[in-house]
Amino acid sequence: MRSERDPGARDVEHRGTFSPDSWAAAESRYDALGPTAQAVVREVARAMAFDREEYDERVTSDVVETARQALFAETLAVRVGSREAFDAWQETYSEDVRIAGSDNVERVAWHVSPAAAAAVAATFQNEPDAAVATVRRMAFNRLYRERLTAGYDA
Repeated sequence: MRSERDPGARDVEHRGTFSPDSWAAAESRYDALGPTAQAVVREVARAMAFDREEYDERVTSDVVETARQALFAETLAVRVGSREAFDAWQETYSEDVRIAGSDNVERVAWHVSPAAAAAVAATFQNEPDAAVATVRRMAFNRLYRERLTAGYDA
């Protein structure tokens, strides 16, 4: 995690590293995560002592696809900062920003997607980890899902 000074705003913490600057970069990363998702699901099933029959019955392509979506979302870059830092950033951002939560709280977590030319944000008071998780789910579902899954709905 690192902090940066936004002009006229308080420090902003950065979590995660992936902020695709193009759809090609997002698609490449998503495609590359397919084998990783398969390996993770296989190892989880092994740890749960699935026998071959149970594995074949329960580990479907939808399960692997859900794991790939979660892996993609969990690496997305999210900024966490004060409401003032977010407002200062938003004044300089000309694209669409979808915000979930209350206007009456002091903190905001947000993800900027150059590929989608949009951002998502969630306000919070005391739980930054939960806010970051919410923003990552929002980002995947609202900004990336349709394009990356090409109609595949896990």
